[in-house]
Amino acid sequence: MGIKLAVHDKASLLRSVVLSANDGIITTFAIVTGSLGASLSPTVVLILGFANLFADGFSMATGNYLGIKSEIELEKKEGQNISIGNKPMKNGIITFFSFVVAGFVPLFPYVLKLKNSFVFSCVLVAITLIVVGFIRGVYTGKNKLKIATENLIIGGLAAVVAYGVGFLVDKYLI
Repeated sequence: MGIKLAVHDKASLLRSVVLSANDGIITTFAIVTGSLGASLSPTVVLILGFANLFADGFSMATGNYLGIKSEIELEKKEGQNISIGNKPMKNGIITFFSFVVAGFVPLFPYVLKLKNSFVFSCVLVAITLIVVGFIRGVYTGKNKLKIATENLIIGGLAAVVAYGVGFLVDKYLI
């Protein structure tokens, strides 16, 4: 039974890392692409990007913390065994740092004030999404290429949606 709990705890941490890294990359890149779609300046991209990075990272971390804490409290109420290793605070901290580190990737070219910041951002985001998918494949034993491709497609679709929304809001609402 101890081994099963250890696997559950490892899976819980993996879920926190993958979910928050993907969300950090995708939501921050959505800010970048939405800003581009609305023809906003690189300064605005950085302001919105960093505001999203830390507010959304904190929100995800506290949501993960409260969710795991609630799960444990419900299991205790129902008289079930609680996984000692599944600590809400640990998952919350891992969530925050995974979100912020991965979510910084789309902003990095803008921080460096590179001439083609958006192009560099696209390349870095694609590579990061592939790496996160690949890592997920390593841990789950699934087809790494398939999972990495899935990650890239989902992130790409989110970017297209954000660009379209930015473009449409700029064109028709502002």
